[in-house]
Amino acid sequence: MDGKEINKFHALQLFTDTFAAETVHLTNEQVGIYIRLLCFAWTKNAKPFTTESAYRICQCQSKECEGNVYKILDEFFKLESFLNNIEKWTHKRLVQEHEYLTAKYKKRSEAGKKGGLARSKNVAPIPIPSPIPNRYIYDAGFEKLWNLVNKPRGSKKKAEEIFAKVIQFIDIPLEDVAEIYNTQIDGIETKFVPHFTTWLSQHRWENNDFAQETVSIIKKMENLGYIHIDTQPRFNYFKKDGKEYKIDRYDKNHIIQDIDEGNSKNI
Repeated sequence: MDGKEINKFHALQLFTDTFAAETVHLTNEQVGIYIRLLCFAWTKNAKPFTTESAYRICQCQSKECEGNVYKILDEFFKLESFLNNIEKWTHKRLVQEHEYLTAKYKKRSEAGKKGGLARSKNVAPIPIPSPIPNRYIYDAGFEKLWNLVNKPRGSKKKAEEIFAKVIQFIDIPLEDVAEIYNTQIDGIETKFVPHFTTWLSQHRWENNDFAQETVSIIKKMENLGYIHIDTQPRFNYFKKDGKEYKIDRYDKNHIIQDIDEGNSKNI
């Protein structure tokens, strides 16, 4: 900046009560000179200035003017010797005020830089919208059936895959298929209800006279010498020759399962 002083503070605070008390003995012309010298010193960042500079800024063209200027300098300013014994004037309160404001300005500037840096680091990134997943569309017929049945268990997606394979064998309205399913699971605890995938894959809609077939199975087993001992939601239990057996009520092949040994055979 070629060594040129830059004044950052364009306003000078003037304590009016103090100023009035200190200048009450001065003439109006001398008060004006004092104000002009204060302003001049402030524009120079409260740096020292020579007597000649004071005369020039006050536009003195007479000894009387120079006398008034020197009176103000001598009363309110301090004369100091600088390099090469050049004497210059300073104003103690202006120097203190300028140092105070400079420190305050520097502190605010540093805080602003830190705050700006913090804000730049804490700026929330522009969120990248998550892609909207393609909503799977189920077959209309399957969706209708799924919504009609009570307590459908298992994977809906897998059930639809089985439905696509067995739909060719379903020769009754889907409403009837749902009614058969609902009738078969009526009164059965949820944990014993077969997965809808299993129910479809085993064509259990074809077994629409479920209760009657259960009675028929019991009679067949009794004719074979088995004793019916219990009927549970999932199995019919029988006993013969000291061993216990069970038949899955949902198994259309009616496989007899040996409970103790794990063997099985057809009726």
